[in-house]
Amino acid sequence: MSRKRYKLDQIINLFLEAEVALSRSQTVGEVCRSLGISKQCYYRWRSEYRGMKLEQVKRLNELEKENVRLKKAVRDELLNGEIFYT
Repeated sequence: MSRKRYKLDQIINLFLEAEVALSRSQTVGEVCRSLGISKQCYYRWRSEYRGMKLEQVKRLNELEKENVRLKKAVRDELLNGEIFYT
């Protein structure tokens, strides 16, 4: 089975569709089958994106990328300091 990568806006839209379908008393399995996603994928998206709007999710991803970049910069600076003083 091939794996499909969804873009962020697609994830939010699919998750919102799922929430609407669930409010119409469909089961999670039925909703996932109709959307073409697995239950695990639905539950992962629910834990990450529940109650968030697209702009908020984009900002969160930007902050996570910036955090990774800053951690790398600090790590590199610490390594440079250790090499210099050794």
